[in-house]
Amino acid sequence: MIHTSERPEPAVPDKDISSYVLERAPERGAKPALIDGPTGREIGYEQLAGAVGACASGLAGRGFSKGDVLGVYMPNLPEYAIAFHGATPIGGLCTTANPLYTAEELTHQLENSGARFLLTVPPFLDTAREAAEQTAVEEVFVLGEDEGATPFAELLSGGGEAPAVEIDPAADLAVMPYSSGTTGLAKGVMLTHRNLVANIVQTQDVLQISPNDVLIGVLPFFHIYGMTVIMNLGLQAGAKIVTMPRFELDQFLDLIEEHRVTHAFIVPPIALALAKHPAVEGRDLSSLCVVMSGAASLGAELAKQVGERIGCEVMQGYGLTETSPVTHVMPIGEGVSEEKAGTIGPPLGGTECRLVDPETGEDAAEGERGELWIRGPQVMRGYLGNPEATAATLDDDGWLHTGDIATVDDQGYFRIVDRLKELIKYKGFQVPPAELEALIITNPKVSDVAVIGVPDEECGELPKAYVVPAGEDFDAEELMSWVGEHVSPQKRIRLVETIDEVPKSASGKILRRVLIDREAAGRA
Repeated sequence: MIHTSERPEPAVPDKDISSYVLERAPERGAKPALIDGPTGREIGYEQLAGAVGACASGLAGRGFSKGDVLGVYMPNLPEYAIAFHGATPIGGLCTTANPLYTAEELTHQLENSGARFLLTVPPFLDTAREAAEQTAVEEVFVLGEDEGATPFAELLSGGGEAPAVEIDPAADLAVMPYSSGTTGLAKGVMLTHRNLVANIVQTQDVLQISPNDVLIGVLPFFHIYGMTVIMNLGLQAGAKIVTMPRFELDQFLDLIEEHRVTHAFIVPPIALALAKHPAVEGRDLSSLCVVMSGAASLGAELAKQVGERIGCEVMQGYGLTETSPVTHVMPIGEGVSEEKAGTIGPPLGGTECRLVDPETGEDAAEGERGELWIRGPQVMRGYLGNPEATAATLDDDGWLHTGDIATVDDQGYFRIVDRLKELIKYKGFQVPPAELEALIITNPKVSDVAVIGVPDEECGELPKAYVVPAGEDFDAEELMSWVGEHVSPQKRIRLVETIDEVPKSASGKILRRVLIDREAAGRA
């Protein structure tokens, strides 16, 4: 059975992402578009449009042309939008990297994406240069000034008009964030201009962000959630966006109070802080109209606690990097419904869903669980240079197999109840166990290893390693520190347990489900 939204399929403008997002920027004049939260530095809409044009002209002047890739490796700052929209209108695309990546991780993304240029900030320049030197990156740009990189301001100072480039929104790529999909190393998710524009239109149809709204950019713009729902949707709607380079609870609360933030798009760990942290007491959060959580499942009870404590509606949405990202959103006004609490809402307009029995491949019986499949204009083209992974995720009929197990009620509201895929969700970030296993097995004190996620109230899941030691001198704390030297913070192993043998199938595949069941039994 195919489930659809009661909302009509919205008309999608036949425009490139930057023309669509910034179409009214010049007429909005000095109205603040982006504010750097820690410093208060502002960029107005007209200024933003001018800077984007200058960036596009500067990139083109360096030979950056259709199909070329700009890597963006920095935290949330107003310049993020300038770089993003400077590359796309001249036919280029951005690959956005986690600013906490190590040089090894960044090298993989730059090499795989074929990035030609890279933009970063001074604190990350050493890592950026180390990665760039091992790839085809021709020039590294830096905000401000630092030895060994070109100042970003120099890119904007050339003058002249950016060349007019013909863009086919349905065919040409705009951005390539990286996702682990269901397994393995991070893969480039190929998203077209139409994917992004369609998802903004679909999501705005529900959220109805207005020019009077204020959004807080606490979710990283390198992640598709922050990129689409905060940065691009917010700018297209004419809202004011207050950026945060990193999450700090006190600063987050300060900025909500100072700027009278109306919409906070968050992840469950922030929801937990809003519900329970003493720092929230006495704060004036009365400007908040909506708190929306995504990237990982938010429990109904926690959502209720947040809503009651700060006095606003708390809703939940669902999506994936591969769907630009939003596919489901709780309608405004229903986030406080007891009956619907904990659901992800119905699908967006123009989005089709199926629940499929993973054992038989047939549609799940009414009322039964099934793997959630999605089809719509926001679904990616595929994974860059990886037809096998693409075929395993996106079938010939255009259905994206999410790997998440869901149910649907008689009103079309979906609820995520389990995960078919084995990715670990740590604070909303994807942590692929296979990547950690591939690293840990290289440690001379490890004979074999399997990694799973174990439930944690604050973080969602914690990466845990089951290790078969190679000798008696194995030390769990030493291994966790060693892993931490090779991966970004969200991928660090938080728990280690020694085991005599890693359970495997006859073909040698690690049976993580056995360990997950063992962990659950131990907790019970």
